[in-house]
Amino acid sequence: MEDLTIQYVNWDQEENVASHRTEGLDTETLVVRRGQPFKVSLKLGGRGYDPAEHRLILKIMLGHLYVQIPVTFSKRPVRPNWAAYFQADSLLSDPQNLSLYVCTPATAPVGIYQLHLHMLSSRYHRVYRMGAFSLLCNPWCKDDSVYLPLDSQREEYVQNDFGLLYMGTPGKVIARPWSFDQYEANILQICMKLLEVSPQHQKDWKSDYLSRGDPVYISRVVTAMINSADDRGILTGKWSGSYNDGVHPTKWTGSGDILKQWSESNFKAVKYGQCWVFAAVMCTVMRVLGIPCRVITNFNSAHDTNANLVIEEYYSIMGEKMPRSNDSIWNFHVWVEGWMRRMDLGMEFDGWQVLDPTPQERSSGIYRCGPAAVKAVRDKELRAAYDISFVYAEMNADVHTFIVSDNQSFLVDVDSDRVGALICTKAVGTSKHQDVTADYKALEAPEPALRSRSRPATPDPLRSRSRPATPDPLRSRSRSSTPDPMMMRAAAFTPEPAAFNGRPRQGLTVSLKFQHVPLAGEDICFMVVVANLENAMKTLRQHVNAQVKEYSNLPGDTFWEDHKVMQIGPLQTLEIPHKISYETCEALIGENLVNLAVVIEDEGSQDRVLAYDEFNIGSPEILIEVPDEQNVVRQKEHQAQLTFVNPFRIAVGGVLTVAGGGLLGEKINIRVIGLNPGQTMQKTITFSPKMVGIKMLHASLMLYNTPIVIRGFKTLKVKPM
Repeated sequence: MEDLTIQYVNWDQEENVASHRTEGLDTETLVVRRGQPFKVSLKLGGRGYDPAEHRLILKIMLGHLYVQIPVTFSKRPVRPNWAAYFQADSLLSDPQNLSLYVCTPATAPVGIYQLHLHMLSSRYHRVYRMGAFSLLCNPWCKDDSVYLPLDSQREEYVQNDFGLLYMGTPGKVIARPWSFDQYEANILQICMKLLEVSPQHQKDWKSDYLSRGDPVYISRVVTAMINSADDRGILTGKWSGSYNDGVHPTKWTGSGDILKQWSESNFKAVKYGQCWVFAAVMCTVMRVLGIPCRVITNFNSAHDTNANLVIEEYYSIMGEKMPRSNDSIWNFHVWVEGWMRRMDLGMEFDGWQVLDPTPQERSSGIYRCGPAAVKAVRDKELRAAYDISFVYAEMNADVHTFIVSDNQSFLVDVDSDRVGALICTKAVGTSKHQDVTADYKALEAPEPALRSRSRPATPDPLRSRSRPATPDPLRSRSRSSTPDPMMMRAAAFTPEPAAFNGRPRQGLTVSLKFQHVPLAGEDICFMVVVANLENAMKTLRQHVNAQVKEYSNLPGDTFWEDHKVMQIGPLQTLEIPHKISYETCEALIGENLVNLAVVIEDEGSQDRVLAYDEFNIGSPEILIEVPDEQNVVRQKEHQAQLTFVNPFRIAVGGVLTVAGGGLLGEKINIRVIGLNPGQTMQKTITFSPKMVGIKMLHASLMLYNTPIVIRGFKTLKVKPM
């Protein structure tokens, strides 16, 4: 009779994918999670397997590293480790068809493994190359350091292939849909390749492989590889200027296109990304590798370049914001959190960890940030690894505001609340945002009256000399603040009898008041509210200034201003109306913001008070409706109707793109031409869901000759047939 042979290897894809929850990640090779066994069925030929005569050894290879384990008839190990065994009853019932179970440790390195079976007897030694499998982290396994306890969290932070990125202002949070695309073809292979082309692997492949069992190490490698500042990373950042040699960051709608372009170009950096693009792509990579991940937005995010936890902002006496500081505030900044245990720090720092792939500062010589334990940030454990002090400053710095006159800087406001005003993420299982500010910022008792923000124009002797702006090319993304228009914040508030720096408080307050949130197609209408708190007539000069700005830059040139002289009676309050016509600000719609400021000068005392605000001009939305949406089932054809009404005063056109992971096989692109003012666009598309669960259909209308993108989204629950 013939010697024992292996005729066929069956990877039992359907059974393994279901038990390891890796459906859709790859259709060609087996994808499993560490810390739990997977099954391989063997069809044997020849004289049959005899444990007394034949010895089987499984060789599991990661690159040139390997482990050899004997195949036994033992039961599944109590604690996950490298092991391989047959079910004892399978040999008795059908010795020609055996089920081989392969066990991996919960600390095994992430990567693509090769599986070889060595068959030994007294007469021969044969080796069978059984194939490859991909091994991921396992949030379902309690022994894995990325273990998450709740099914709803694992579904949201690992399996969910869509998300919402939050922008705008703390008072008017704007949700932008994003496709993480982890189930698209080749995305898993691209994420694995990212680890292979990293400098850590290229420099010392053995050390890299051995370190990949630790999600702290993996996340640090991934954080650096998302940006291209030091390596063959995925994205090049750009925050101003022309984007004609790439894609404007606002036009990306998902991670799949970016990752595929990077891979297909032999790992040439994709142009261009900004913070939310960096973060969203990193979220995709982390979820593919099995590390729970979510996208976080910090509103009014500080970049404190001199580590003194103070951000300085300067205005001219005409109300124009000036570039006189290297410190900066972004209206919002987006990073991610990864969930993991911190064996290096202690269990008190387990949980969510800040990871920021946007290149801002170097960490151990490389542009990356984190993992910084959120608990360490909250408790101000600034010495804990990694980058705690930088993250802490992003949400805890004070803002000192100055008015500059005759080359002198006069302090008019100290604000301890503006930076880190709101920190949020997508809530589990809904389209609402979850406020996680308290996770980052410990609640503190109110400070004494010294912090009240009604300050006279007090010269700062250390800043009396005008400092020219000296932007670092890597810091050209000067940031500015984002008070929401509906909050009607003023930089000068009702004065109290107390004195500040030995000088009495001035007798004026000023604030900005909006009639409604500025919307596309409408004039911007607001009032300057001035109150005279003294029992004397005053002559005032009013200077109102509007500047356009991107979320990450200081304002540009003034596009509208108004100046006037007026009188105010004793203890009188004036409301001075202003209107910026739609035609004046038409080009600002979309991602741009408006920096609006007013300086009121008392001609008698020469005191000046300042109020300021920054806001988006609201963009219209695409409405998506699905008839009978409660009965959307897998593998059945459904329709969605998309509606958009042109609010602009001119005709518009563009390209309408509809996408939906698990709903549409390919994106749908539709040309929209000559949509007149007030005219309605209605388009109907057909989709057939391929995956069960919560999915998102989203649409974007990219208008011609402008970076404006009109968006809309709809979440659907897909049921089994």
